[in-house]
Amino acid sequence: MKKIILFFIAISLFGCKKNSEINHNSISDESIFNLTSKWKTQDNKTIEIKDFKGKVTVMVMIYTSCKAACPRLVADMRDIESKMPKDKLSEINFVLVSIDPEVDTPERLKSFAKANFMDAPHWTFLQGTKTTVQEFANVLAVKYKQIAPMDFSHSNIISVFDKEGILIHQQEGLGVNNKETVNKIIETVNE
Repeated sequence: MKKIILFFIAISLFGCKKNSEINHNSISDESIFNLTSKWKTQDNKTIEIKDFKGKVTVMVMIYTSCKAACPRLVADMRDIESKMPKDKLSEINFVLVSIDPEVDTPERLKSFAKANFMDAPHWTFLQGTKTTVQEFANVLAVKYKQIAPMDFSHSNIISVFDKEGILIHQQEGLGVNNKETVNKIIETVNE
């Protein structure tokens, strides 16, 4: 009888271990890591959004031929990066998603990254398809519309996600005070 009881205890302990592993690796319903779309990086590498898991991710949607808002958004992203502790940069993803996938090829994104001093390993530029970009914009609550062959009207939002892909903060506007955004990123990296 003792052997049977020990057998059931062993099975239940093994079962608990398996369940905790499953829960540990599961993704919240609110996580952007549930998106299964494929993207090309500036290095022409195919990735999914879930490849950013495990680091705090700061994202913005831009397009490289933009002459109005995007240069300011790029400057805002660089300003946020400059305020991060240097020893924490390897724990943060800075991601720029193009809303113009037809023009913004991986080669063009790579050239843009270099020209804007955004070619360190913690910077990623993404090219999707029209469909994946629309889906992603909806997730981020970014509105955009093509208003001319090479011109888009779009929201100016920088989004911050925790290590599990949960949206924790959004900064809206151009050249705004980013103290709250910076503090939220540092606080989340240190969790």
